Parts: sequence; C-alpha cells; structure tokens
Amino acid sequence: MTSDTSPPPRRFRPLRRLGALAQLAAIALVGVGILTTAATLVGTGIGLALVLGIGIVLMIGALYIAWAAAWLEHERAEGLYGHGIPRLQLRTSGEPGFRGFLRTLWLQFTDGAMWRGIGSFAIATVLGWIVIGAASAVITGVALAVSPLGDGTGGRLPLVGIPVADSGAVAGGIIAAIASLGILFGVSLLDDLLTRSILVPSREAVLAEAARTAGAQRAGAVRASEVERTRIERDLHDGVQPRLVSVGMTLGMAQQKIDSDPVAAKALIDEAHTSTKAAITELRQLARGIHASVLDDRGLDAALSALAARSHVPVALDIRLDERCSATSEAAVYFVIAESLTNAAKHARATEVRVVVRSRGDAASGRLIWGRVEDNGIGGARVLPGGGLDGIMNRVLAAGGTATLDSPVGGPTALEVTVPCAS
Repeated sequence: MTSDTSPPPRRFRPLRRLGALAQLAAIALVGVGILTTAATLVGTGIGLALVLGIGIVLMIGALYIAWAAAWLEHERAEGLYGHGIPRLQLRTSGEPGFRGFLRTLWLQFTDGAMWRGIGSFAIATVLGWIVIGAASAVITGVALAVSPLGDGTGGRLPLVGIPVADSGAVAGGIIAAIASLGILFGVSLLDDLLTRSILVPSREAVLAEAARTAGAQRAGAVRASEVERTRIERDLHDGVQPRLVSVGMTLGMAQQKIDSDPVAAKALIDEAHTSTKAAITELRQLARGIHASVLDDRGLDAALSALAARSHVPVALDIRLDERCSATSEAAVYFVIAESLTNAAKHARATEVRVVVRSRGDAASGRLIWGRVEDNGIGGARVLPGGGLDGIMNRVLAAGGTATLDSPVGGPTALEVTVPCAS
C-alpha cells in the first residue's frame, strides 16, 4: 500500500488572493486612523508628561492601541495564510501592586512580536491603498474599453493619465485593466511574502523562547517543590509530631497507673484515643494538601466541589469544563483554589468566596483552563517567599501557566490563573 504524499489541492488559492485584497482594502480604511491616533497620543503624551501625569496615561493608551493593531495583524495573517504565526499575547509580570503594573508595561513595550505586528500593520495599510487605487484603475480601464459602444469620445488611461482618442480607447482600456489586475495579484503575493518574513519568528528565536520558557518552568518547579517540602516539614513538626509525642506520653502515664488506679488509666487512654483520632485527621488533611485523590478519579469539577464543601467560608462555584486536562494542569488549578480558600478563611476574614473555572481556547491555539477566585475579605494579600501563595505561583509557572493576584488593602482579593490544558 502506498501513501499519498501529494500536496493539498490549491483550488482555493484564488479565493485566498481575493480575501487578501479585500482585507488589505479594509485595513487601508481603518489603518490610517489607528496609526494616526496612536502617534497623536504619543506626541501629546510626551508634551503633557509633566502635567498631572496626563501625558503618561495617553502614552499608555497609545501602547495598547498599538498592541490591538498588532494583534489584529497577527490574526489576519494567520487566518488568511496559515503561516504558523504564534498568537500575540498581552505580556504580564504577574506581580501585584503598582510595581508589578510598571513592570507589565515595560514587558509589553519591549515585546518584539508586538512591534513586528505594528510594522506589518503599517505596511498592510500602504498596500491597502495600492489595492484601492488598482481596483479603481481596473474599473476605469473596463469603462474606457467599452466606451466606444456608447457615445464616448475617449478618455485618459488609468495609472498613467495619458489621454487616448476613441479609436485607441478599447486597446488602451484593456491594457490598463490587465496591468491593474497584475498589480493586484502582485500586491497579494507581496502581502503573503512580507507577513511571512516579518511575523513568523526565526528558528533561532523559537528555540531561544522555548529554552527561556523551559528554564522558567524548571525554576518554578524547583521553587514550588522547595516551598511544598518546607510546608510539609512545618506541618509535621508543629502539628502532627507534638500530638503523637503527647499520645505516647499519655499512654506511658496510663501504663503506670493501670494497676494502682484503673479509673485514671482509663481516662488517660480515652484522652490518648481522642488525640490519636485528631492526629489521623491532621495526617489526612496533610496528605490531601499533597495530593487530592479525587482529582485523579473524578476530575477537577468534582475535586473543587469537594473542596468547597469542606470550606469554612461559603463558596459559590461556577465551573464549566469541556474536557479533562493533564494531571499537572488540573493539580495546578486545584491547589491555587485550595490555597485561596484557606487564605480567605484564615487571614482575609471573608464571608463569601466566588470560584469561576472555564475551558478556553481551541485545538488550534491550545486549550486552556482559566480560573478566578474572589473573596470579600479585608485584602492585603502578598506573595511572600516561602509562603503558600509563593508555592502555588511557582506551581502554576512550572505548569506553563500564569497567575495574577489583585488584593488591595480593604479588599476584595482576586486571584486569576491560566494554565495550558496539556502541560
């Protein structure tokens, strides 16, 4: 049996060219306005930078208008040509507070993919006006070619503006129309070539980004494991271990009294039994904090429902998941929500927590799990080295995701997490 390795049919290529021309014409109509607005905001912002910070706000607005234009260009080029252009994402530092916001702005400003998208968008705007002019020339050429059929007395050739008499109108109109069609075809080819050259990252850039991401994930995994190990050691040392030592001492005292004072010995044994059950409960909770078996057996939806049922604070769950994801991804989201519920009960003095989890993305761009936990507590949560939030932030990073904490003093506290479905 032989396999068919022939390339896919190209019967839809003319439609793609027509689509490219239509899109370029549309971009020409809006691109000038977008680019002019962004440039005006930057120029005005520089002039007003020292006036109550108004100029800074304008420049931030220009940055995100430029990002929107770059995003539009990425989506247009990938949807039209399918070059494998990575989807443009808003970059974020993941750090809370004003310092984190400033770092986010800097990361966005230095995003090379965004600037390449802006450059491609500007070129597409210029090409769009050429398309509009060439399309107008085609119509003019056809009208000139058929003018002798009426009462026409000639006219001017489109593109060059040379006057022609009635006798040369047919040939001149046909030539002009064909030349204009050639320009349109050439523009569509040029747009394909330029978007591929500008927007598709080089192999070296892809490898460098993959290495950077892998390094960040590895560092996050190492940090998360260190925080988790420290937490387990602390919980064992401060909780279970003293209780078990107390059980041993109580049983020793009961052994000494069992012959001389059976009643007191029985009371001590009852006390040891109660302490043993409490130690078992603590060990079960500690084990659940390390690994949630229901997560493997029944999935994230059931695990979060069980988690909400055990919460000391009322939890409103809103979970809509289309499919199961990898164990690493589900565990990352689960422990983010678990830590948030713990903090809401222990530190935030919250009376209500809302948890929303959704499936996002698609097979082409990559499936994602997005979650948000918001409480009505007093706020002021911070990511401290070695703390619970530090551990879950690094767990999310190790899974290839991002987490953002927003917790102003006075509340509310909101924690958002986005994790790739297959990580």
